[in-house]
Amino acid sequence: MNEPRYSVHGAGLGLRRALMDPLADRNPAEVGFYEVAPDNWVGAGGALGRSLRRFTERHDFVAHGLSLNLGGPAPLDEAYLHRLRHFLDDHGFKAFTEHLSYCADDGHLYDLMPIPFTGDAVSHVASRIRRTQDILERRVAVENVSYYAAPGREMDEIDFITAVLEEADCDLLLDVNNIYVNSVNHGYDAARFLAALPGERVAYVHVAGHYNEADDLIVDTHGADVIDPVWALLERAYELFGVMPTLLERDFNIPPLEELLREVETITRIQEKTPRLPAAVSHAG
Repeated sequence: MNEPRYSVHGAGLGLRRALMDPLADRNPAEVGFYEVAPDNWVGAGGALGRSLRRFTERHDFVAHGLSLNLGGPAPLDEAYLHRLRHFLDDHGFKAFTEHLSYCADDGHLYDLMPIPFTGDAVSHVASRIRRTQDILERRVAVENVSYYAAPGREMDEIDFITAVLEEADCDLLLDVNNIYVNSVNHGYDAARFLAALPGERVAYVHVAGHYNEADDLIVDTHGADVIDPVWALLERAYELFGVMPTLLERDFNIPPLEELLREVETITRIQEKTPRLPAAVSHAG
């Protein structure tokens, strides 16, 4: 398996609060690492804070932010970023990621909105990512997001993403489900889009389920099982870039733990059957 450069390894699972009791006295061999949204935990004390620490002391964790608003017009919340840095350091998180989107202006929008695909937006968000990395004193990975409209578009999505990664000098949280969703909604080839991404910048990978609203409209919900075309796209990502740590997201309609672990096992099976890339040609080496 081609994972030596990564901070976490194997197959991961998003740790939602509904899973904390079922996992409290278990250490499933299927799960190599966990992920939480730090926005829901920074400042948490008492029994809730102790429950998280019991997990972070036993397992490798990554943090996936929801509300940093990297693409928004409002100033970065630097006070929050300083609190976040202490939280990440205190619990020993292996990585921090955020969405390549915006979610607030005068108030929180409670949704992930698309950043206009423009040169000005590249400069704007890249400078905010660099500032975030300076305050957190660590590299940040940004996630390619699902979107349903592209207001003010001046460049293709792939060109926008790669330009941000280059100008910010940050990493990529590769969400293969979002590529699939966008490929259906916006009519492009998912495998070709995937191949155009800089695999050497991938920190880890997300897979998730979604909802088919219509033949040409998919809603990214994280509320269903991963479908076969998304598994196939994950396999293609490994073929292109080498085996990468990959995490299953499930945010609602959460099934019993054993069902989730079977999906985590699917990640492991795909990882194990992927041939090792020669170091000379591996994008992830």
